[in-house]
Amino acid sequence: MVSRFLAHDLLWGMTPQQLPVDAPAWVVESIVAGQPVVVRRAVSTADRIAVGVRGRLREQRFGTSMAMAAISRRVSPEELCHVDSHRDLPALEALAQLRPVLDACGWVWGVSGSAGFELASGIVALHAASDLDLILRTPHPLARDQARELVALLDAAPCVVDMQLQTSFGAVALREWAGSSTRVLLKNATGACLVIDPWNPQEQAA
Repeated sequence: MVSRFLAHDLLWGMTPQQLPVDAPAWVVESIVAGQPVVVRRAVSTADRIAVGVRGRLREQRFGTSMAMAAISRRVSPEELCHVDSHRDLPALEALAQLRPVLDACGWVWGVSGSAGFELASGIVALHAASDLDLILRTPHPLARDQARELVALLDAAPCVVDMQLQTSFGAVALREWAGSSTRVLLKNATGACLVIDPWNPQEQAA
């Protein structure tokens, strides 16, 4: 089914009772602490949505599902563009540097990953070596030369910046679309496939 929630949205309201019985202890601890879960790019049902739980360590990521009826709050990546933080970190410095450029680009953009999680929840998730993860809502095609110009702007930031282009058919990495490969990897709820055009995935490469 098509969910009204989008990948990278943060949701509150998950309870330990909704977790599978074999969930690791750190997953239960995270939920008991009241932290949000993140919507995953996976197939949802009428009453449950695919989500992921974050742990303190990078490798601590757990995929599960959440009851739609339990959702008490939702924060989307685009709601976090102008949230300020008192922490002095390269990823947050990069966000401040890129903010006016992205605001002026004509596309809707948002903050995801560790930066989005921390800005939305107040829970420390960033460190000095963290990348900045961004999304760009691109319901209409972004030309590859425009993508290359955008990559150049991101590369001037004080940390590594990764951006996903969110098309109507899924997500593609900006750096892939800015590259020279004929086909790029498009990720959607049912998996991933190589396509020539992320805005017209039916046009497959032979």
